[in-house]
Amino acid sequence: MKLEDLRPAPGAKTRRKRVGRGPGSGHGKTATKGSKGHNARSGGGKAGGFEGGQMPLYRRIPKRGFLPHGGKHPYAIVNLKSLAAFGANSMVDAEGLVKARLIKNSDRERVKILGDGEVPHALTVKVHAISASARQKIEARGGRVELLAAEVSAT
Repeated sequence: MKLEDLRPAPGAKTRRKRVGRGPGSGHGKTATKGSKGHNARSGGGKAGGFEGGQMPLYRRIPKRGFLPHGGKHPYAIVNLKSLAAFGANSMVDAEGLVKARLIKNSDRERVKILGDGEVPHALTVKVHAISASARQKIEARGGRVELLAAEVSAT
């Protein structure tokens, strides 16, 4: 067998059907669409989602909730027990949490600390949000909490 002998399997390559190109083509005049009616017209046919008169799926499913101003802005959640990875009197911010692999790099825009667990030592925490119990536990150990303004991405 030579390279020039290679051929596609019989029937694998077929020509595109060109309709409406005159009587000699065999598909002229009505271009295989029959005569008259909605489906014979340009742009005719059923709309996407039409189910033959049955109530379509997008109308059968219940609609719930409301998201104002373009949707939710979720926070990356970190619990206090995870902050044991940081040394005493160290700075806990979004960059440090990414390096410690507690949050993803893409989640740095909004970070929230929750109060599950205990803080082993004093920490300085710079985040966008913090729960009341987490703030109380950090300050009880002699740490500080600084709240940052959240950077809202235009999506």
